[in-house]
Amino acid sequence: MHRRRQGIGGWIATVLLTLYCLIALVLIGNMILSSVKTKQDLLFNTFGLPHQISLENFRQILVKDALFRNFLNSIILTMCSILSLVFVSSMTAYGLARYRFKGRNALEFYFLLGLMFPIQIAILPLFIIMRTLSLTNTFLGMVLLYTANMSFSLFIFNQFFKELPSALHESAIIDGAGEFAIYWRIMMPISKPVLFTVMTVSFVQIWNDFYLPLVFLTKRSLHTLTLAIYQYLANFLAYWNFVFAAATLALIPVIVVFLVFSDQIISGLAAGSIKE
Repeated sequence: MHRRRQGIGGWIATVLLTLYCLIALVLIGNMILSSVKTKQDLLFNTFGLPHQISLENFRQILVKDALFRNFLNSIILTMCSILSLVFVSSMTAYGLARYRFKGRNALEFYFLLGLMFPIQIAILPLFIIMRTLSLTNTFLGMVLLYTANMSFSLFIFNQFFKELPSALHESAIIDGAGEFAIYWRIMMPISKPVLFTVMTVSFVQIWNDFYLPLVFLTKRSLHTLTLAIYQYLANFLAYWNFVFAAATLALIPVIVVFLVFSDQIISGLAAGSIKE
């Protein structure tokens, strides 16, 4: 009976996930098709195939509206934030996992609290601090914010480092390696599955983030791609053909990252969360 229930549950989960994937594929496909339609074709042929493929929408947003600058802003901000986030969270997790000290459990619990409370609830004190330090309207301030929001990546790294045998660390010390050398030359190379997982998940979160750039990046020259898309959405009826083109442009890096690192994401999550 137990196996039968597991079989029924698995079948239901498979059906629901399949339906979800089909709906997502239909919506994404319609968005991509809409991005290459003219405004007239989109108006009278909303859900059909384009009568004529046109790249005018992309030319308009990239060249005339200078959306390429927003795209570049997103690339720079996302890459810098990921590098900082991975470096700080992995070093912190390594220290928590490999050393025993007073208050270690309390410190781990403190970092895990970030998984329970969204950053939006602290936006007012954050804004006051950032403004006092003159970090608003700077990519440096945004990188610091994204790095501080490292609860998920720290948890994954921490679980992985805890599973590594202590003999690995001890043998490196006997060979004369320093603490940073052990972390950088030994621990990080063998944590590649977890590293790719953290980088991929962080990429999607930071790339798609709208709230923090909206609050802390008020200069138009610093706007990310999500903020640029929002400007089109504010006048959706006038620019709805540009909305689909801009959304398609924003989706391309996410799809590429998932296609390239999908296997590493699965193995990384397993390595960082399953205790043998």
